[in-house]
Amino acid sequence: MKYLAFSLCAIVFCTPAWPASGQDTSLPAPVELTREEDHQRTMQLLNITALRQGANGRDTTAANYANYDEARANPYPHLPDPLLTNDRQRVTTAEMWWQVRRPEIVEFFDREIYGRVPDVTPAVNWKVVSTTDSTIGGVPVRTKQLVGRVDNASYPLITVDIDVTLTTPANAAGPVPVITQFGFTGFRRRGGPGPGAGGQGPTGPSWQEQLLEKGWGYAILNPVSVQADDGAGLTKGIIGLVNKGQPRGVEDWGALRAWAWGASRLLDYFETDDAVDAAQVGLQGHSRYGKATAVAMAYDQRFAIAFISSSGEGGVKLHRRDWGERVENVAGPSEYHWMAGNFMKYAGPLTWDDMPVDAHELIALCAPRPVFISSGDRGDYWVDAKGMFLAAAHAGPVYRLLGKKDMGTMEFPPVETGLMDGDVAFRQHSGGHTPGPNWPTFVTFAQRYFPRPSK
Repeated sequence: MKYLAFSLCAIVFCTPAWPASGQDTSLPAPVELTREEDHQRTMQLLNITALRQGANGRDTTAANYANYDEARANPYPHLPDPLLTNDRQRVTTAEMWWQVRRPEIVEFFDREIYGRVPDVTPAVNWKVVSTTDSTIGGVPVRTKQLVGRVDNASYPLITVDIDVTLTTPANAAGPVPVITQFGFTGFRRRGGPGPGAGGQGPTGPSWQEQLLEKGWGYAILNPVSVQADDGAGLTKGIIGLVNKGQPRGVEDWGALRAWAWGASRLLDYFETDDAVDAAQVGLQGHSRYGKATAVAMAYDQRFAIAFISSSGEGGVKLHRRDWGERVENVAGPSEYHWMAGNFMKYAGPLTWDDMPVDAHELIALCAPRPVFISSGDRGDYWVDAKGMFLAAAHAGPVYRLLGKKDMGTMEFPPVETGLMDGDVAFRQHSGGHTPGPNWPTFVTFAQRYFPRPSK
């Protein structure tokens, strides 16, 4: 329980009187910057005068139209070796992976890609604000609306309340596995709906019904209640709170790490909830929230399984691939806030090949735990299904080193052909930018690891 940061009242679900945030006039107000202003400020910190142009995914006549030609997709075919240490020593044992190589890879991702989480972050006090009994897909359920209030005593001018709903079978004999989705709760919603939030195919039960049918539960974590999905919000949210309203440094965490941090704090809460088997908590996210799912799974080894859907660039697509979205897109003003400021260097003056790590090593950080990489076909070319497959394949040596099974092939499979026998798995469905058609495949995959709870 070393991660717990709850008040006693929150644990026993009494109703604490949260102290009102005082307006201390001696504190500087949060700095107000547009995303363009903050993007330019970060470029100046890095002594960058210009970035290369990102890919245009819409205008086929544009000079920078996205590449979808496999013959031109691999300008940098040589990937960093996840089992070769910084001093060129071959990793041959699990102990060497855990003690030497894995920390080296984490350091590169911290400094260059996703940013550093502060050594000390504020406590989160969880409160159940309502409980509702209902029936979903014929299963009696209990849904709790949760708020995790982040301690803002160090800077009362910023308030962060994490919004979550947790739904579990009402008649379960004991704690159940739970899949946590980065999504929108409908409870105290902030911002608009995320992309591709759907969870079912053309017909059939919803993803929630599929989980409940197995006796499992689900949670929905609203990521923008942790950190805004915009560069203008970097002086607010959890990042702004720990920085006392000041702009980021170039190694500071971005929104993906912030959203992952929120998922970890929710897992802290699950360790106190008798309805949840905290050792069997998985993660699911799509598109930008697929990126957050991969990051959370890589950094917090307590998560048991992940369903990473259409994560694309900045997620589990190889950075060195030129297909659809490029590094330059994520480094631009619309998306740079997901990453560390240092990430922008690789859109100019450095190249993708200068990156000390690539996405296969992010998947390797998830090992030995099971990961399902998902993508669509038509309408989902932007995220580069083959680039994500290759990342999963090149993570295989780490899974094998740790006694687990990889995908067993380096050959990209046809659409609708799942590679599901290993602990790292992949499937591209024939639909578009949605996780829905792959939910049944994930549930079947997860059954290998999550037994049906006793009734």
